[in-house]
Amino acid sequence: MMINFEKKGEWLVMSIPPVWEGLTPEQLFQEVWKAPKKQTHFIRMNKEMLINGKSDLWTHNLTKGDCIRLKLFQEEDFGVTPSYMDVDILFEDELMLVVNKPPGIDTHPNSPGQTNTIANGIAFYLQANGEHCPVKHIHRLDRDTSGVILFAKNSFAGAILDRMLQERNIKRTYTAIVHGIMQKKKGKIDAPIGRDRHHPTRRRVSPNGQKAVTRFEVTETNKKNNTTIVRCQLDTGRTHQIRVHFSHIGHPLVGDLLYGGKPSYHRQALHAAKLEFVHPFTLEKLSISAPHPW
Repeated sequence: MMINFEKKGEWLVMSIPPVWEGLTPEQLFQEVWKAPKKQTHFIRMNKEMLINGKSDLWTHNLTKGDCIRLKLFQEEDFGVTPSYMDVDILFEDELMLVVNKPPGIDTHPNSPGQTNTIANGIAFYLQANGEHCPVKHIHRLDRDTSGVILFAKNSFAGAILDRMLQERNIKRTYTAIVHGIMQKKKGKIDAPIGRDRHHPTRRRVSPNGQKAVTRFEVTETNKKNNTTIVRCQLDTGRTHQIRVHFSHIGHPLVGDLLYGGKPSYHRQALHAAKLEFVHPFTLEKLSISAPHPW
């Protein structure tokens, strides 16, 4: 089942589908979207949610076909400086977009004045299309990792997507080339990750670190180059997680000099290949892929 919505000025307009029938708007916000209480309170107090044109029906049961309006599209600052670059858009609607990040570029500015990140490029793209909304990344990729990144176009959608990621309802699939021929064809690496006291950016497996779980499956082996291509899925999203975990089991990523890889590839051989999740407003099952660079 898929629900259609449309943007009308500052408002998102949609009809209540059968699956939400019988819920109150309160339940829709709290139990279905799991929106933050502070945002829900703000929307309620400022009458930015209307059911059939009325703002006082928060505890009334919804019926199929009721018209819900949410004021989500006020003009806001991008949060970053728009800067032209060629942005590869894989999916877009009024609430979110997914881009294919090239390697060698940061996800977002790490210092004041930095303008050469994918977030700056998205801000320019939105500005050129007449949209003025915050550029909010839902997750990030390392500078030298390529592939899919999800961005929200407003704080309400961003908060819902953040919660979905936190609850593992956004499935992320990566591919990596690692050194050595892996004997185990499928499994999981469950090893906590913490900071390395001896290096400003490196992480390491540490008993006092945060829980980190990586599931993997071998997709191809190359005996000539002594490498293995693995497909990975993250149960957690720790900094450098895949890189640390494969280095820990003796199979560092090709090109990953920070974690013991050899410079036989021009960067760490890691690619965010696919995102899968159910769109929180349309209920469409989305599967968005970025083509492999190798």
